[in-house]
Amino acid sequence: MLAKRIIPCLDVKEGRVVKGIRFVDHVDAGDPVSMAAFYDEEGADELVFYDITASSDNRNIMLDVVGRVAEQVFIPLTVGGGLRSVEDMLAMLQAGADKVSLNTAAVENPNLIKQGADQFGSQCIVLGLDAIRSPQNSTPRWEVKVRTGNGGGITTGLDAIEWAKQAVDLGVGEIVVNSIDADGTKKGYDLDLLRFLSETVTVPVVASGGAGNLDHLHEALELGRADAVLAASIFHFGTHRIPEAKKFLASKGIPIRP
Repeated sequence: MLAKRIIPCLDVKEGRVVKGIRFVDHVDAGDPVSMAAFYDEEGADELVFYDITASSDNRNIMLDVVGRVAEQVFIPLTVGGGLRSVEDMLAMLQAGADKVSLNTAAVENPNLIKQGADQFGSQCIVLGLDAIRSPQNSTPRWEVKVRTGNGGGITTGLDAIEWAKQAVDLGVGEIVVNSIDADGTKKGYDLDLLRFLSETVTVPVVASGGAGNLDHLHEALELGRADAVLAASIFHFGTHRIPEAKKFLASKGIPIRP
């Protein structure tokens, strides 16, 4: 069985790492460059960098900050936010990213996924999937939401599971699924969403949104069948540390890198 991964997430706004609840009420969490270096030393398996307002502000990602973050880490780095073209993806990879994450631009132009996968390989292309539960359905259903960085965003009506399947067919090599309902609440991941998605697609699924303690990480990996867990608040503010999380998960029988 492949080892599960622990991935800290740097949500960056105006050059600083921030954390909010459902993308609003952001509080400062620190400098992205120094935090990246810290997580590399802590033994994180990967690192994700999101320029969270690039799409909602209709601007390009902060290339200089990405470059300085990449210089600090020797683990895989995924970068997302405001990437709208193959040229944008290339710029991120040249700046030091190992993978690029597409969200809003992919929904608006699905062929962008295929273009990226054809150019750089599926292993480089990550789907960032912001999903919100639809209250109108008796059976669980989630819709795709885009341009979420400033807390508003647009609910597209697109079925999240169906969109994920289409994205995989187009060449996505991994999916980071963020539950808008759970984001920043520290009440746990949306396990139904994780399970539905993990049982549907053939690529690794990374859980995002809602981690408040180590049990939540375990639940996402065990019950949600995720391949990795993304977390921010519990690591940024010192509630738990990466080595502690790895030791805990290993004690639960989860295959984890030491």
